[in-house]
Amino acid sequence: MNRRTMPVTAALAATAALLLTGCGGGSDSDSKDNDKIAGADDGSAKPKKSADPSGAPAADKPDGVDVSLPKSMNLVFDWDRPKDKNEAAAMDDAANFMRAIYRGIDKRTSKDAAVSAYSTGEGLHYAKVQIDNRIDGGWTATGTRRHYQATTRSAQNGNSVEVAFCVDSSKFYGKEVKTGKVLKSTPSIKDYDHFKVVMVKYPTGDALWQASKVFVETKAKQCQ
Repeated sequence: MNRRTMPVTAALAATAALLLTGCGGGSDSDSKDNDKIAGADDGSAKPKKSADPSGAPAADKPDGVDVSLPKSMNLVFDWDRPKDKNEAAAMDDAANFMRAIYRGIDKRTSKDAAVSAYSTGEGLHYAKVQIDNRIDGGWTATGTRRHYQATTRSAQNGNSVEVAFCVDSSKFYGKEVKTGKVLKSTPSIKDYDHFKVVMVKYPTGDALWQASKVFVETKAKQCQ
């Protein structure tokens, strides 16, 4: 189900022109009373009205971009979508950003259209590093990766939304491409991560959001 139309070629051209910088690592500082989102754009341009997004499954093509994954890669998004249309669209595309990364791993390329469509700047750099590291190591992935406890927080300008969520990879394993060997390990705190992904509205898209920054807290006790 196409929840909105997005010019893929335009997205590819725009992202190709970006100067990539290092991605955020570890947990970012707790803002508490500060409504400002770390890494968010402070521009004053008004966002266009969003179309109603739908929680499109991986087999569909939101924005005309294929984010489908093999059955062996089961990415579960166990969260409730917010009522705010912009935040709901940003959350949907944060999920598509995660799908795009594992689609790139499965297809053995960081140049897949989904990666360029759903990430930009440091988010694009983060995605490429994740994909290329697994390609270089000769690994893919298999099993179930659960995403849950999601929250959203909008910047005052309406053009940036922070999507935070937990990830449980205790049933998601590395797999050697050549041998097919699944690299299982004993479940531990290392299986839990907490993500904060800053999503920004695509300038000329109807309701496309792209991951611009990624902050990851590993061994996240709050996610157990």
